[in-house]
This record gives sequence, C-alpha cells and structure tokens, in this order.
Amino acid sequence: MSRARRKIEHIAHALSTGSVGKHGFDDIVFVHQSLPNLRTNDIDLRTTLGELTLSSPLFINAMTGGGGRATLEINKGLAEAAKECRIAMAVGSQMAALKDANERPSFEIVRQVNPNGVIFANIGSEATVEDAKRVVDMIEANGLQIHLNVVQELIMPEGDRDFTGALRRIEQIVRHVDVPVIVKEVGFGMSKETAVQLADVGVMIVDVGGFGGTNFARIENQRRSAILSYFNEWGISTAASIVEVSQTVPHLSVIGSGGVRTAFDAAKAIALGAAAVGVAGSFLKLLIEEGAESLVEEIHALHTDLSLIMSALGAKTIEELRRVPLVIRGDTHHWLTERGFDTKVYSCR
Repeated sequence: MSRARRKIEHIAHALSTGSVGKHGFDDIVFVHQSLPNLRTNDIDLRTTLGELTLSSPLFINAMTGGGGRATLEINKGLAEAAKECRIAMAVGSQMAALKDANERPSFEIVRQVNPNGVIFANIGSEATVEDAKRVVDMIEANGLQIHLNVVQELIMPEGDRDFTGALRRIEQIVRHVDVPVIVKEVGFGMSKETAVQLADVGVMIVDVGGFGGTNFARIENQRRSAILSYFNEWGISTAASIVEVSQTVPHLSVIGSGGVRTAFDAAKAIALGAAAVGVAGSFLKLLIEEGAESLVEEIHALHTDLSLIMSALGAKTIEELRRVPLVIRGDTHHWLTERGFDTKVYSCR
C-alpha cells in the first residue's frame, strides 16, 4: 500500500475510532479557592515552551499531510484556524514528502496560509540530521517534533521492526538542527525512564502523547487480518505520563497531549506540570464535519473556558496554574504510588 493511501486510511479510522477516554484526567480534582483575588480580564494565557514563547498553551498537534489533495485541504483548514486564533500548530510526519516531492504541497500549505505563525515540523526517530534539516526548511518551521511510535509500527503490517539507534539519532538532531526539538510519543504515554534518557542527550521539550486519545493500536489493528488485541489497551495514561516526566526531570518543558478535549482537561494537564497542551482528534473531527469556522469558534471557546477555570483557582498566569493544589485519586493515584511518586506534592502545595 502506498504511504499516501495509508495516510487517508489513518484519518478515516481515527474519525471512526475516536478517543478512548482513559486519559486519567477524571482522577484529578482541583482544590476550590473561595478568595481568588483576581479579575478574569487579567488572565494571561501566554506560556513558555523551552525557548519558545506561545500566546496560548493550546496548540493544534500533529495529524496529517502526505496524502495528496485530501490532506492538503485538512492542513489548510487547520492552518487557517491556527492563524485566526494565534495558536501554534504541528504538521504530521513529513517523511512522505521526503520520499515523494509531489507530497510537499500538503505540508507547505501550512506556512503559506500562516506566514507568521509558530509551526512545528515532524519526522520519525528513523530520520537523519539531513532529513531533519530538510523538513524544517520545507515549512520554515519554528520547532521540530520527532515522533516515537514503536507500538504503532509493530502493529502496522508494513511497519518498522528495527528500533536500534533511535536515541543516538535524536541526540545528533538536537545538536545540529537550529530550532528547538520536541520528542513526541504517539498515544502510548511516556515513562520517567524515557524522559531521563531524552534529557541526557540534550532534549529540552517532550510531548508525552499519553494513552487516552486517538488509539493508534486500534487503528492499525483495523488494517490487519490477524489482530494484535493485547496492544489495544497498551500505554501510560496522559495524566500519569505528565507526572512521570515533570516530577522526574523538572527542567524539561512538558506538552500534555492524548485525549484532551475540553478546557477542563487542559487546565488539569497544566496543573500536573505541562507547559502546553496539544489537541488533535477532536479538532480534526470538528474541522471535517463542520469546517474551519466552527473550529475557530471552538478554540475561542476553549480559551474563554480556560480563563474562567483559572479565575476560579486564583491563577492569573499559566505558571501560577502549574502551582495550584489538586488531589489525585483512583487509578492514576494507584499507578503513581506504585511507580514511587508522592502525590502529596500536589495536594499540599
């Protein structure tokens, strides 16, 4: 099967499969503040992600490209929304465009539509330094995502089976690419062990890509004749992943993604330690079903809701939101306790 055709299949399966909803945010409860002592109009949503300053912690996470006209139109609509709402955006894996120049327009459209926006390029951990430089140049990117998708590749009938040398390649890219590098897991979460390895080779930004959002195990299993069902529930929840990474390597900038659909989810991700929050599946569904204008309205509504939540918590800035008290309960508490984390650092701050 061609890479372009596979991209189209992934979109169709993602829309039909939806979010699995086990992100862990239901286990997070904010401690109410009766005297917040601020005005909602004073809420400041700006955040810092590594060396990048973003006007909003919300951004459109990597989804697609490389699937011909259909994916070009999707990326065009996403870029229009990103420009209108002044939020960052990542494109999907650009490997297709490296292999076939005819697929470049499906990625280049993003910079054409949004010439002054913050845009992240995207490539897999199999990439060389030269590959990384080429995808950054292709869209004049402000940052580069390197995605990790081992389980997806294992299930994919035509997927990779050799994962040796990935950390070394990431290290070389970090050293030789002139934009910030974000290492992103694709839906299966990130452990403290992985975070330490990445930090040791100079990575400064990670996207935990937790279990609970688009389930690429289920998507790839729909493309198989012999289903590998044991991978369908594989992974670390988004909430637990954020804690694992942020508490273990505090100097890393963390992006919380994986099943984020509401401002309430986003607020919880930030309060657990994320500096920014990536949204993908729900934005894609809204864009395809209702169009770019509806997506713009939704992003504006998310910003409004996030400001209201921050007001209720007495948090004027994103940095203050990262310090509000909260209680972790249920499966997330059990997971973190078994993994050696003291959840009282959140409830008693």
